[in-house]
Amino acid sequence: MKLLLLLGLVAVALCEPTRFVGDKVIRLTPANDEQVTIIKELGQKVQVDFWKPDSPDLVTIGMKVDIHVPAAQLDMVFTILQQSDMEAKVMFENLQEAVEDQLDNMRVTKAHDYTKYNNWATINDWAISISSANPSLISRQVIGNTYEGRPMHLLTVGKKTGSAKPAVFMDCGFHAREWITHAFCQWFVNEAVSTYGSDPEMTNLLDRMDFFVLPVFNIDGYEYTWSSNRMWRKTRSKNSGTSCIGTDPNRNFNAGWCTTGASSNPCSETYCGSSPESEIESKNLANFIRTNKSIIKAYMTVHSYSQLLLFPYSYKYGLAADHSELLSVSQGAIAALRTLYGTKYTSGPGATTIYPAAGGSDDWAYDLGVKYSYTFELRDEGRYGFLLPESQIKPTCEETMLAVKYIASYVLNNLY
Repeated sequence: MKLLLLLGLVAVALCEPTRFVGDKVIRLTPANDEQVTIIKELGQKVQVDFWKPDSPDLVTIGMKVDIHVPAAQLDMVFTILQQSDMEAKVMFENLQEAVEDQLDNMRVTKAHDYTKYNNWATINDWAISISSANPSLISRQVIGNTYEGRPMHLLTVGKKTGSAKPAVFMDCGFHAREWITHAFCQWFVNEAVSTYGSDPEMTNLLDRMDFFVLPVFNIDGYEYTWSSNRMWRKTRSKNSGTSCIGTDPNRNFNAGWCTTGASSNPCSETYCGSSPESEIESKNLANFIRTNKSIIKAYMTVHSYSQLLLFPYSYKYGLAADHSELLSVSQGAIAALRTLYGTKYTSGPGATTIYPAAGGSDDWAYDLGVKYSYTFELRDEGRYGFLLPESQIKPTCEETMLAVKYIASYVLNNLY
């Protein structure tokens, strides 16, 4: 009986979600090479979680570096920082409080709500119900299952005409902890169908083109952020030869794969996987885009945070063949976004605008021949980071809609 009780307690302990009581998020700004080296050594020797950039290897002089430091490591980290005279600012005094505060309304409801963060079960039901409720504007298909067997719903949003139309592919939720991105894809689908017929721009877009929307790409990881660890980033696949779980799906595509800004270490947050498209989720997405390449004219992948609109390349510093046009379109899109709430975005090629990172889906899509390929990094610039409060879902989605519509309208008028 005692053994059963002990096993039961162990099982409960294993199911308990990770808590972040006393953990802090610190923003560092290295002023010289020595301070850059200190941050990189922190990443290697101390158990800290890099929020921005994704990896200590990417830190450069003058960069704002956000790191999540567990309570147990704080004394050591602060001692090292004090000795270095590095500028440091505490962004979160107690990360657990911020995790709890993110859900502005703690009322738990199973009903889907566009101004709340919805868990996977709710999103799954929503994808089915919104498509069946709008048969003339939405069709749904499953493009494959995740590693853990969850269906990857793809919604095709557009007026059904009986013939193939040019299309935009958009995905959200590559990185599990970037909850605002999942919220945006749901918002986009609802906004599209609810304003069709009343908003001339959206009506024109849906009459003449389709949007392939993948509301959640990394479903297993997203589910894990709800059940076990709010700060989880990667997929949930097992890696042979190690107990470290998951791959960074945005390092898993065949675009300079596993070179700059990616890691071959399965325990790294930027692990590139055992091979390009080793993750079933990556393969499902890539297979769909390859199959429909003739009609897909734009690719948009939605991430957070930093308020950026990026385009190729990230895996190299060389400019894309269509650099001037991609830059011009991105500048128009962020100008449109800014008109609503004054939110400032920066646009440019990934490698020079944020940091080099190989194996990204946007670079892969561009090299495949999808000319208008963009990555959004939504709100904010670090005040809340991955824990953007629910009160900011509506304004974030409203302004992002303006940028997405701007890009889509440009693409429609400049088909190739």
